Amino acid sequence: MSSNTLYDTVWEKHKVAELPNGQDQLFIGLHLVHEVTSPQAFGMLRERDLDVAFPDRTFATTDHIAPTTSQGRERPLQDNQAENMLQALEHNTSENGITFFGLNGEKQGITHVVAPELGLSQPGMTVACGDSHTSTHGAFGSVGIGIGTSQIRDVLATGCIAAEKQQVRRIEVTGTLSEEVYAKDIILKIIRDLGVGGGVGHVYEYGGEAIENLDMEGRLAVCNMSIEGGARAGYINPDQTTYEYLKGREYAPDVDDWDEHVEYWDTLRSGDDAEYDDVVEINADDLAPMVTWGINPGQVVSVDEEIPSLDAMTDETARKAAQKAFDHMELNPGETMEGYDVDVAFLGTCTNGRFSDFKEAARVIEGKQIDSGVHGLAVPGSETVRRQCEAAGLDEIFHEAGFDWRQAGCSMCLAMNNDSLEAGEVCASSSNRNFIGRQGDKEGRTVLMSPAMVAAAAIEGEITDVREHELTEIDTKTNPTAVVKGDD
Repeated sequence: MSSNTLYDTVWEKHKVAELPNGQDQLFIGLHLVHEVTSPQAFGMLRERDLDVAFPDRTFATTDHIAPTTSQGRERPLQDNQAENMLQALEHNTSENGITFFGLNGEKQGITHVVAPELGLSQPGMTVACGDSHTSTHGAFGSVGIGIGTSQIRDVLATGCIAAEKQQVRRIEVTGTLSEEVYAKDIILKIIRDLGVGGGVGHVYEYGGEAIENLDMEGRLAVCNMSIEGGARAGYINPDQTTYEYLKGREYAPDVDDWDEHVEYWDTLRSGDDAEYDDVVEINADDLAPMVTWGINPGQVVSVDEEIPSLDAMTDETARKAAQKAFDHMELNPGETMEGYDVDVAFLGTCTNGRFSDFKEAARVIEGKQIDSGVHGLAVPGSETVRRQCEAAGLDEIFHEAGFDWRQAGCSMCLAMNNDSLEAGEVCASSSNRNFIGRQGDKEGRTVLMSPAMVAAAAIEGEITDVREHELTEIDTKTNPTAVVKGDD
């Protein structure tokens, strides 16, 4: 087993006891809840007459069912089920003294966007949420774990979960990214090379020059999709980039105590003598924009690369999955994804719904119009991101190009509101999953890619190589990177 890695250090610091079944009782430092997976857990507490053990460590927001238009947010919500979920979360948080960033509040947004931008996610934490993409928070050098409803109950009641320690795989991403190649391309490449089940039983430690050169929003994107590669979590060792991002944010440590915290955070990094269960090296020098061609995030090619043939696949399960993908996507081996028609261009989600994502997309579309046959949908990951983008004038760029500019929510990532694909539509998407039916109708088709690639596809009406487009340098008018203490 691994030793002296950040994962080992954080695990041991939060381990309360070894349980009779061989699992560890693990204390959770930050618990995030939303409207979909928490109502039953709170109900279980009421049935047992239990209080929430650490309400000050629990924070809630509404994201999955959040309508993304101002009219749609009028109460009661038009969807009765969504309204019931929202009312339950409002009641449960109020009753238990839990901070709730409500639907029409200025801090509402996707859980895994809100917590980082407010400084709730910090190095050395254990973070749990009833959502698989809790791995996002590992970008800070924490251990983010997605949990189910019964474990949400356990965290609410005791502050702990029962968990099995995983193996640690170090993924060393060497080299330098080319222009118009992004963090999203790195993680799609990793999932392609290691497979959607390659991380089972592991957490991924991301490192190397290409990772270290990413800003925090890029690191968040990489860690976010660890779960798509089968890993239980993914993390990056904290460094100066981490600390500069956190400093001054609302829930970050006070400036007076800052140096003391940084000194402690530095001790959490994997040591020079760290031992890993596995090490994989990936070179980013020649990495091109990546796109999915199939129905899982591991069915990936470079934008100008031929889709593989069945003969190239030795694994029978992979062959069956590929044939199903060919049928659903109406593609053939040997074709490329360039020129594949799209009907919807979707920007947003907990993977790519941050300021830098919209800025890169805006650089592609500024001064242009999206294709008349494309519905462009731009959904910020939080209301804070929306205000940042609007302060920088990015919303005007999207409006003028023909995009719908919306309010924050998960939106078309999983189509739990009115943002949904219709039968036969193809979506160029900056989201994280391309499963059949994920974005709405089961006859809809999803192609995952970076935000810049989504913008290029919107303009052309088909998948195209963003490197062939001239990108504009945008004067953002302001520095919207920090959410400082006292920002309402």
